Amino acid sequence: MVNSRLRFTIVLSTLFLFLLIAVPGLVKAETPTGDLPADTQFFVPRASALARGHINFLHNNGQRADARLLRAMTQTPQAVWFTEPRPTRVQEEVRRTVRQANAQGAIPVLVAYNLPFRDCAQFSAGGATSVQQYMTWIDNFAAGIGNLNAIVILEPDGLGIIPWYKQFRGLPSEGGYEWCQPAEADEATAADDRFAMLNYAVDTLKARPNVRVYLDGTHSAWLGAGDTAHRLVQAGVLRADGFFLNVSNYVETERLEKYGAWVSKCIWFGGDAASWGYNHFDWCASQYYPANPNDFSTWVLTDQWYADNVESQGAYPGEEALAGFVIDTGRNGQGPWTPTVSYPDPQVWCNPPGRGVGLRPTADTGNALIDALLWIKIPGESDGECTRGLGPAGTTVDPEWGVIDPAAGVWFRQMALELAHNANPPLIP
Repeated sequence: MVNSRLRFTIVLSTLFLFLLIAVPGLVKAETPTGDLPADTQFFVPRASALARGHINFLHNNGQRADARLLRAMTQTPQAVWFTEPRPTRVQEEVRRTVRQANAQGAIPVLVAYNLPFRDCAQFSAGGATSVQQYMTWIDNFAAGIGNLNAIVILEPDGLGIIPWYKQFRGLPSEGGYEWCQPAEADEATAADDRFAMLNYAVDTLKARPNVRVYLDGTHSAWLGAGDTAHRLVQAGVLRADGFFLNVSNYVETERLEKYGAWVSKCIWFGGDAASWGYNHFDWCASQYYPANPNDFSTWVLTDQWYADNVESQGAYPGEEALAGFVIDTGRNGQGPWTPTVSYPDPQVWCNPPGRGVGLRPTADTGNALIDALLWIKIPGESDGECTRGLGPAGTTVDPEWGVIDPAAGVWFRQMALELAHNANPPLIP
């Protein structure tokens, strides 16, 4: 529960806070795009050449049931990732994809993935080399969309992994630097640059009349809800359509539903210093307290904290006015992996065995805060050259698969088949 000082402040502020509902930056802004209709059709891009080759191989070698499963998986709506560094080329690629989707009466899900120091030089390293280069790239990305419909998933891991970032920076609870400290980045400006680029991207993309933009909200096995809310506000979420969860991960949908609701309510609760007089995103309850992150039955304690300290306030605008979110269910049908072998670094997020695709993409979520369930990370594509801490990437066999894993984004035959076989619900009833 919040301390007595906060409770006293909230009581005294209730009448004043009624006026804040209309203040820009405190509630989810109305956008020309509006809510996604429940019957929204999402775009099905053509499967990669490697995926098609795998399906053909299975079919031609008598493994037709497996071929049908993989075909069903690749013919499910999923995102298109854009990493092409040349601005004019990415504009062409985006334009082609958006036109194909709109010609089919479908909405494409586009992943913009080109921030400087992307993935902090890990398996998906790369990206633009300067702030200006990134802004030019975003200009061309937006130009490629034009006036057509699109959903943009803006920079996965862009807020979960920030170079030279201090948790809750600027607040009384500010901590030290997080682990991502690239020598090539300027310690004094890297974090500010990251937020400046994301804000620029939000504004540039939202200037297009039919674009929905979502920022990185990580997932419930990573950042606490308050930390995520604080980063999202700094990145411009209140001018976007909301945030996304679980991209390239495996967390169960039921946990993400709660976590996303907490993040959304904390965005509103945190407010800003001029309005609340505090700006304490660090007071928000999360999956780490009062809940126990390892005991889902305790998460009702955090639900209760938000009921007592956020939803009970007279100024609370209701869930439909808060920042919405989308969930990547493309690989969470069996939940996260728990290793049965001890490794120096188990890398539970990296090509875990025994996983399956999850709930199919839909905008008919039955939840005012959840805008859609989407397949954002392409099922069947590798997370990287996982080694479980046993040696250098690219030369070390992954002991869980018995092979050197393909590079990030490359079709991984063994994993693709497991995802299809373990689908929940089944791909083919």
